[in-house]
Amino acid sequence: MRRSKFPIDEDQQVNWSVFWQLLPYLREFKSRVLLALLCLVGAKLASVGMPFVLKHVVDDLNVSTPEVALVAVPIALIVAYGLLRLFSVLAGEIRDTLFGRVTERAMRRLGLKVFEHLHRLDLDFHLNRQTGGLSRDIERGTTGIGFLMRFMVFNIVPTLLEISLVAGLLLHNYGVGFAVVIMLSVFAYVWFSVKATHWRTRYVREVNLADSSTNSRAIDSLLNYETVKYFNNEDYEAKRYDQDLADWEQARRKNRLSLFVLNGGQAFVIAAAMTAMMWMAANQVAAGKMTLGDFVLINAFTMQVFMPLNFLGFVYREIRGALANIENLFKLLDKVPAISDANNSTSLHISKGKIEFKDVSFHYRHDRPILRGVNFNVEPGQRVAVVGESGAGKSTLVKLLFRFYDVSDGGIFIDGQDIRKVSQSSLRKAIGIVPQDTVLFNDTLYENVHYARPDASEEEVKQAIRLAHLEHFVESLPDGYQTMVGERGLKLSGGEKQRVAIARVILKRPPILLFDEATSSLDSQSEGAILAALREVAQGHTSLVIAHRLSTIVDADNILVMHQGRIVEQGQHSELLADNGYYARLWQHQQQEANE
Repeated sequence: MRRSKFPIDEDQQVNWSVFWQLLPYLREFKSRVLLALLCLVGAKLASVGMPFVLKHVVDDLNVSTPEVALVAVPIALIVAYGLLRLFSVLAGEIRDTLFGRVTERAMRRLGLKVFEHLHRLDLDFHLNRQTGGLSRDIERGTTGIGFLMRFMVFNIVPTLLEISLVAGLLLHNYGVGFAVVIMLSVFAYVWFSVKATHWRTRYVREVNLADSSTNSRAIDSLLNYETVKYFNNEDYEAKRYDQDLADWEQARRKNRLSLFVLNGGQAFVIAAAMTAMMWMAANQVAAGKMTLGDFVLINAFTMQVFMPLNFLGFVYREIRGALANIENLFKLLDKVPAISDANNSTSLHISKGKIEFKDVSFHYRHDRPILRGVNFNVEPGQRVAVVGESGAGKSTLVKLLFRFYDVSDGGIFIDGQDIRKVSQSSLRKAIGIVPQDTVLFNDTLYENVHYARPDASEEEVKQAIRLAHLEHFVESLPDGYQTMVGERGLKLSGGEKQRVAIARVILKRPPILLFDEATSSLDSQSEGAILAALREVAQGHTSLVIAHRLSTIVDADNILVMHQGRIVEQGQHSELLADNGYYARLWQHQQQEANE
């Protein structure tokens, strides 16, 4: 037999403490919950009363003379039976309608809580996540929570209450035998359901893992659509996706067969109990100790017990499945962000915009240092550039300044304030960035610029677009500002996306600007236009430029040259060339490449 690629721990325990975490969401609508509970009690009392009415109707009809029977039939009892059934159904519908608002609000609250928590998690988490699987986990988790709230409150507890009432009535009216059969069958049914459901939960988890893996594979392949085309790997992607689908198919088959075993065992318990109850009741009627009405009542009570009991088995199965789905959701909520605000954090106060890196060291892993004792200042209004080979640690400076990671040693200060002691929100509000790869939302061009400052007016957005020299491009588009840019901005060229990033920075108006190799992927003509726009934007601002092409930063106030995580040289362009050191060699190498 083919072994599953998804390792499942069969003894993994379900986190039942989830129920306690749902109580605050019930308290939000106390009056609705109370009314729903009253409807529930009323519906259960009506359902228990119906078999008694039915008994008296049958007994009154069971007479020797049909004419007498027609006279003797109590019309009021028949009407009462109909009204009780109608009330039972309507009360249940009203209950579900009232409580629907509670479950929907809980799903909304938890969905928002998870969404906000994901944005609080550190960059390292998001670099390692699988978007498709994560979205499925959130979807299944929130749906499972809605299921738990509905069925735990309004199905399991009422079903147990109804079983207790029926057993008590049978014991009081018909003796211990009938009550014992009902209770034994209930215990047998519940015991088998619990054991079998626990056994098959591993298959539910396996299906979910296969489903998440398949979804992740599809989304990842579609996000890399162009790469697939570049390498002519459509068949390769299809084979990998089909392999995941095959694992999903196998997991579904195991899940279906386990469900057959569960349903078959439950059906056997119900059939045995019904047969025993009817046999005992028929013997009592034959002996003259019971009427036909009593026989009908016992039959009705037995079916009435097993209908919700059968539903109880379904609910328990679904609750186990829902809890398995919720596990990943609560694991996400349990993740502690690696970067968090200090308990006594304050808002960053910008007076001049001076940046200081003091003896900064950093590593992602202990055995692989990235920065080693980096020291430099960016004075207010200065334009400082950082250059060096790939892997020297240039872009890491930007991530540390934005506090996507915390320094391993040393400190980063803005106007004398340690950025670890100020709130992340105030820090990032003070910094604007034009990144190397500008990623846009699948929305209009206008909304992508407006995103930098959602409270900005339409005129401010258009002014930012004009200052970024993007206006002529917008006017050339058939839909103008309302042009859809496509997923991740794929409908725009690299230069156009960079101009959108510049417009965003202009609209944000931060005192500190970062440019992370903002022109590295552009051609010479686009680069010249973008550089001119960047210089306009940077005037009067403190700016740090991460550069690959040295020709773009020759006019910088100070140039830092990095090599293997250290600053090996610094100075102005002419000074560094005169020193004939590492920078001069980089310059000569790039000039030679340009000439060739």
